[in-house]
Amino acid sequence: MTDDGALPPEPPDLVSLLLDTDTLDDFLQALVQSTLLMSPTADGCGITLERQDRPLTVASAGTSAPLLDEAQYGQDAGPCLEALREGHEVSVGDMREERRWNGYPAFAVASGTLSSLSLPIAAHSHTAGALNLYSPRANGFADADMSALRALAAQATGAVELAQRLADARTFTADLEAALQSRAVIDQAAGIVMQQRRCTSEEALRILRTASQHRNVKLRDVCAQLVGVVSGETPAEGPRLRPRP
Repeated sequence: MTDDGALPPEPPDLVSLLLDTDTLDDFLQALVQSTLLMSPTADGCGITLERQDRPLTVASAGTSAPLLDEAQYGQDAGPCLEALREGHEVSVGDMREERRWNGYPAFAVASGTLSSLSLPIAAHSHTAGALNLYSPRANGFADADMSALRALAAQATGAVELAQRLADARTFTADLEAALQSRAVIDQAAGIVMQQRRCTSEEALRILRTASQHRNVKLRDVCAQLVGVVSGETPAEGPRLRPRP
């Protein structure tokens, strides 16, 4: 219940929220704003995502989240990072009594924050994160609707995982196109060798691989050079195959 006796807003219709936003960033921004509205005692809400051990606040609402998030990133410790890395909820009732995370609680108190709540997003994945709420009151989330907040964190998890799958799909498509382009160049070069040497396709490929090994040059590059010499045109350079993260 808010200070004026009114009930906090109902959780947002997340399907509509997804349909009304064009990008993951827009969705996450709308999500933190909705979360803040549902948390009357909070003055800040943020979403942190981590890739390759580098945390970043990707969306925030209110005033306190960016400063407090950055303080935790700077010392590589805090409730936000614990929720993100350990995959569990982290609630701090009173920062004045908190002894974890080195000097972070004292910094939070000096910045006007006395309590916080962090819920994991996409836990134990390579795009893990946390939904973080901050309050100037002690025990500011004692009466919070945890079911609704967990549902919001779960929706953020789904959005992040979907975005990652789409990114992986684009990477796979680019890799597949590169592989097909390389295969086409190799087949052209093999055809040239077959015509010049009057040999089979297997023998032509063996000749090309031997040339690649002796010159310490990738097979595709050897084939591209041969095709270029014969045709007078250099095959288009496609995107290189990239290792998976």
